[in-house]
Amino acid sequence: MIEPSTTEHSAENGAQLTPEQAIANLQSLDLSLRYYAAWWLGKFRVSEPEAVDALITALEDEADKTELGGYPLRRNAARALGKLGSPKAIPGLIQCLECSDFYVREAAAQSLAMLNAETAIPALIKMLDGGVAKAVQVPGRPHLTQPYQAVLEALGAIGATEAVSLIQPFLEHPVTRVQCSAARAMYQLTQDSQYGEFLVTMMQNSDLKLRRSILGDLGAIGYMAAADAIAHAQAENSFKLMALKGLLEHQLVDKSDSVSEQAVRVMNLMDSLL
Repeated sequence: MIEPSTTEHSAENGAQLTPEQAIANLQSLDLSLRYYAAWWLGKFRVSEPEAVDALITALEDEADKTELGGYPLRRNAARALGKLGSPKAIPGLIQCLECSDFYVREAAAQSLAMLNAETAIPALIKMLDGGVAKAVQVPGRPHLTQPYQAVLEALGAIGATEAVSLIQPFLEHPVTRVQCSAARAMYQLTQDSQYGEFLVTMMQNSDLKLRRSILGDLGAIGYMAAADAIAHAQAENSFKLMALKGLLEHQLVDKSDSVSEQAVRVMNLMDSLL
């Protein structure tokens, strides 16, 4: 989970910028303007070279640092760069995987997944050093030693088949959300239905937040056998529709000349939820 920020939540109601103003604000002495500018550039997908370059520079910012050692501007810059789709950001994001701030590492892993950054695979694998035994909670902090959920999902999304033997043990991690991230990655890397069924079974969990996340997992991996389970999950229809949309998108890839029976079935399930 990304650390919540009141600044970020209030940003949606903040002043509207132009791309030029946002880029200029990243150089401002006012740290709040810099933070908001990084968020804004990602939110509105401003992929101009100047924006990308400014955000990459912000990945090394030292001015915006919290008392606990966090780097809020770096976090926002890392998140934004994943949305802008520029491969130019990959080296800087890989470097962020070694940042002392857990949430910067998390944001970097998520963005590297979005950029399908195969060159990041060795650095992501390194974050699994020590395996499950080292994947424990940091004393006094609300997170584990590494952002394992983001790392596992990134390895799955990028297609790091060489990491299968390292990912599989995390199916036994004591944190359920980490187990689910491991199952998500394992399905993407092996296409073995046992991992999809693992996620379907975990949707019986009493935690609504977890059920919502698993719906996202099933949509992301396109596990078609879960269509009915998704439609009947104990969660809001909006989350179920997003998951079914994910299944449909997987079905329609490279099949523009025809619509499969499975795709039609998913569309009918979506209609039933509207």
